[in-house]
Parts: sequence; C-alpha cells; structure tokens
Amino acid sequence: MGSESAGGPLISVVTTVRNEEAHLGRLLESLAHQEGPFEVVLVDAESRDRTVEIAEEFARAHPGLLRIFRRPGSRGVGRNVGVWEARGDYVAFIDGDCFADSGWLGTLRAAVAPGSVVAGHTVTVGKPKYGQLERVELYLNGVDVTFPSCNLVYDRALFVRLGGFDPRFITAEDIDLNLRAVDAGASIRYVPAAVVYHHMRDNFVRFLYQAFWNGYGRKQLTEKHGNQWGRYRVRRLLSGQKNPIAWARLSAAFAGYVFRVVIGEGRRLSDGRPTAGGDGGARPRVSSPSEARRP
Repeated sequence: MGSESAGGPLISVVTTVRNEEAHLGRLLESLAHQEGPFEVVLVDAESRDRTVEIAEEFARAHPGLLRIFRRPGSRGVGRNVGVWEARGDYVAFIDGDCFADSGWLGTLRAAVAPGSVVAGHTVTVGKPKYGQLERVELYLNGVDVTFPSCNLVYDRALFVRLGGFDPRFITAEDIDLNLRAVDAGASIRYVPAAVVYHHMRDNFVRFLYQAFWNGYGRKQLTEKHGNQWGRYRVRRLLSGQKNPIAWARLSAAFAGYVFRVVIGEGRRLSDGRPTAGGDGGARPRVSSPSEARRP
C-alpha cells in the first residue's frame, strides 16, 4: 500500500496499458509518491514492448504496491478486470500515457463519498496546437458526463451496481458509464485541484486517428442511449472550433461517426447490458466488494 498513509478509505488505482514503455515509468513513479492508503492494479493488454518488464521492475522496487495482470481486450475489458481484482472501496482510473500530480490521490480521497463519482482536471502535455482543444461535452440532467476515465474515481459499490464498463465500446466507454451513473441518480463532482497530465498524440496523423475513433464511439452511444444530439451544447461546440486543427478534429470525428453508421448495420448496441460472453469471454463478471475479497 502507499508508503505515506494519512488514513481514510483504501483507493485502488486501476490502469490499463498496451505498449506504453515510453510513458509507464513516469506514471508509476508519480503514483509511488501519492498519499496512502492505496494500491495500484495494472492490467496489460498483450504489450509487445517493455511495458510489462518496466512494471515488474517497479513492483520489485516497491513491494506490495503494484499488482500486475495480463488480459487482452478493449479498455473496458481491462478496467473491469482491474476492478475485479481491486481491494479498495473506491477505484481511481488513470491511463498509461498519463502521470499524476503529487497531491492527486489525496485530493480525490477528500472528495469521495458513498455512491459518488469524482472527476479531476486533466491537463494535456505535448505539442500545444494539439493540446489546446477542448473536450466535446455531453450533458445529462445538467451534468457533464464526458469527464474522461484517465482521471476519474468511482465508489466501487456503485461501479458494481452499474455493471462496469461496457466492453463493446471502441471508445466512449467512460461516457457510457457516466451516463448510466447519472441516470441511476449519482452526481459527478468535479475537483479541479486533482490534476493528471496526459500526453497528447505526437503527430497529426495519430491525432486525427484518435478523433476518428472518438466519433465512432459517439455513434455507439446513440445506439445504446438513443439520440444524443439534444444533449450537446451545439453552439458552444461550434464556437470552440477556432483554428484549422480544431475543424480537422471535428471533421475526423464526424467521419468516424458516419463510418459507424455505414458499417454498424446488424451489430448495433442495445440499451441493455451485453450478454455473458459477448466480448469473447474476456470480461469477468464484476463482483460485489465482499465477494471479491473472499480468499
């Protein structure tokens, strides 16, 4: 567990990684100095570089802090595995290409409560022309549900009750989970002092590639939750496109949306939970906290 314990509930920090040797060391070092009690649960999706080796070296240097699991599949699959293995009452999600401010976990711990969702502030680092673009927000009952899962904390019991991440999503699985949480009566508390730094895509092609699949995921949301256009603040969205790169991102996202429309016939997402085995058996059933901790 965390070496400096200030009391309070145990938080399990869950991260899913694939081929993150360039960033993983910095993430793990940033977590090593967080305020305890906490643990780190890392799920590797069949990395082909030194990702697992770096994680194992860190685990040896910090006994009892990091547990490593290997499971192929989507980000939703990996995060569900991480929560399945988590021992904490709360689960904090962070991505492998991020690193946390030294006060990140302590700030989040001060904000959590039973049945809660807490979102921190994510700062992009890298080429400024890519990092200055704002998130495309989506609202339900006046609540922004697009806070990303690279800086998000869920009460584990609430996560279990919601059924976890839907592994059928290519992207936007975090928005889907947040939508279901708010629809179930939960609120999302934004705590800007809980800062995570996220590495931006390092070239224009990868930047557009990410935007394309984000658009694809937004179309999956409409399949599962119905028409979402009325929940976007369209005027604010359009007014935020202030430079050619912003318009390029929006165009790539729209292309991904249309691509899903064209190729998605016959495999639309239903509004229910995926059936058992619907992800090829990669997604475990998310247990109740007490059941997960049985020996």
